[in-house]
Amino acid sequence: MFALIKREILDHLVYFIGAAAFSALLIGVSLPAILRYDGRNPPMFPTAIGVSVAAIVIMCICGMGAAQMYLDKTRRISAYISTLPVSRNRILIARIIAGVLAILILLVPLAVAAAILLRLLTPPIPMYPGIVLEIFTATFLLAFACYCIGLQSGWNSNAVTPSLGALGLTCIFAPLVFVKGFGLEIVVILVLFIAASLIRTWYKFTTTSL
Repeated sequence: MFALIKREILDHLVYFIGAAAFSALLIGVSLPAILRYDGRNPPMFPTAIGVSVAAIVIMCICGMGAAQMYLDKTRRISAYISTLPVSRNRILIARIIAGVLAILILLVPLAVAAAILLRLLTPPIPMYPGIVLEIFTATFLLAFACYCIGLQSGWNSNAVTPSLGALGLTCIFAPLVFVKGFGLEIVVILVLFIAASLIRTWYKFTTTSL
């Protein structure tokens, strides 16, 4: 299993490097504005770039899932690996684990930086202590849902399909997150969507000719 995960990471190393670099860039860009925040008006620069940044991240995460499946299919990598004593289930699990690692590389540094800043800069007003964990959980699930769309779309030859799928998902879930917040309702919706997507991906991957 470790060898399969390592192969997925090496084959798609650009996404892991990009995730780490993008996370560092977001922290570097947002930190000065947050440190200058006077408590009266929200820091407009991070707020203004938030939507565009989210769109870019979603497209890239979706693109990674699509690239994993599409390149595998066109290069017949799994067809070769499956001739070895490795099942398709293990190949798919290793692929998903690699995708999760890329998402965590992107989000964990942001969550840690946010938690530290909240502890240092929060005014003496009671604040829900799990707010960072709540936001991190919902954001991770949203990113993972987009990744699952990429996995499903990767079998298609049309490269536009994954992008449209991710954009459609954003248009559906972004208002839900805005209305419902990062609470249990949005988590349940995302978990159900992810479960259905993974089941469909597993069925296609295990039944389609490699």
